[in-house]
Amino acid sequence: MARSQRSAQYLDIHPVDPQPRLIDKAVAVLQDGGLIAYPTDSCYALGCRLGNTDALERIRRIRQVGKDHHFTLVCADFAQLGQFVIVSNPVFRLVKNATPGPYTFILPATREVPRKMAHPKKHTVGVRIPEHRVTHALLEALGEPIVSSTLLLPGQEDPPAEGWVVQDLLGEQVEAIIDSGQVGIEPTTVVDLSGDGLVIAREGAGDVSRF
Repeated sequence: MARSQRSAQYLDIHPVDPQPRLIDKAVAVLQDGGLIAYPTDSCYALGCRLGNTDALERIRRIRQVGKDHHFTLVCADFAQLGQFVIVSNPVFRLVKNATPGPYTFILPATREVPRKMAHPKKHTVGVRIPEHRVTHALLEALGEPIVSSTLLLPGQEDPPAEGWVVQDLLGEQVEAIIDSGQVGIEPTTVVDLSGDGLVIAREGAGDVSRF
């Protein structure tokens, strides 16, 4: 069930030296079951806590995507990422060499991933470790991954690059918006490693030549 519509908290967080008080406010929104719009090293994302099925449905409605939409677990580090996906030795080296950075890797999900979040047929999930100080501060304070999806709205060619634009677009559909200055408008490069080989599922901000 959707939450009552009211304006989101607007948190102006320094991109290099994030204020702990404001990070804690954003984390409190997540812990309370809310939905946030936050910057990453590629572009803005929508995020919620793991297991928050209500927020996942809200993201699907906002983005107008179906049940087979791949959500991404945005992780603080490789140790956290390893709890949620099955990683073979060759895949480990490949992913390790490309993180942190603007890449999302699709991998088989472990049992730690809620069924409603994984791909319904393949039981895969996207994971990534971004290189953005505000994102890292959020992840460290929360102590778990943020379930995320690129903030790309229906009919829009690119995600919004600035917090005030996000507020104009989604100010009554999320509980908090983080503004850390202008961010990119190119989503991550998506690398599917769930099958026998490597497939570039989407070419984005990350350089594909390394693969």
